[in-house]
Amino acid sequence: MKEEYFKNKFRTNSIRLQDWDYTWPAMYYVTICTKDRACCLGEVKNELVYLSEIGKVVFEELLKTPELRPYVKLDDFIIMPNHIHIIFELKEDKDFDMEGRDTARHVSTQRKFGNAQPKSLSSIIASFKSAVSKHCHEKNLDFQWQNNYYEHIIRDEEDYARIKEYIAANPAKWAEDRNNPINFKKIISNP
Repeated sequence: MKEEYFKNKFRTNSIRLQDWDYTWPAMYYVTICTKDRACCLGEVKNELVYLSEIGKVVFEELLKTPELRPYVKLDDFIIMPNHIHIIFELKEDKDFDMEGRDTARHVSTQRKFGNAQPKSLSSIIASFKSAVSKHCHEKNLDFQWQNNYYEHIIRDEEDYARIKEYIAANPAKWAEDRNNPINFKKIISNP
């Protein structure tokens, strides 16, 4: 397989669905990690998450998301020591600008590269991550997000119920969580 480069670095291919418009009304399950999976958002004790000062900033900014963007519903979330899981619902926005869109198929006809399309999942995540970083830096808190994020389009009630259960059980299963740094060492030492 031929390696592709961009600005002398390996190019990563998008993990997003190519024929999906991420401004469409849908429910999305999103996971965002801290840089290098640093456990700076809080700690788990007795199956409960106790937020750090950075974790509290994350919490406050999550709650602001639907206030700032009325087309977004924050359905559920959990803040873990080094990552967050969120269920967002993008609702139909009556004020959505259809300029630059193929109205028959509802797919974007522009912005292939560059800034995220307004009111898209990626613009919501980028704004959220930026706001958290800004407030942390204003408070002199050393914090960075990992680049990118994981997303999953929730397809039906069964999928939704499974994800809700996973989010609720996350603190209780922290000891086995693949994002727990203790488990990184186990993976490395057991090839």
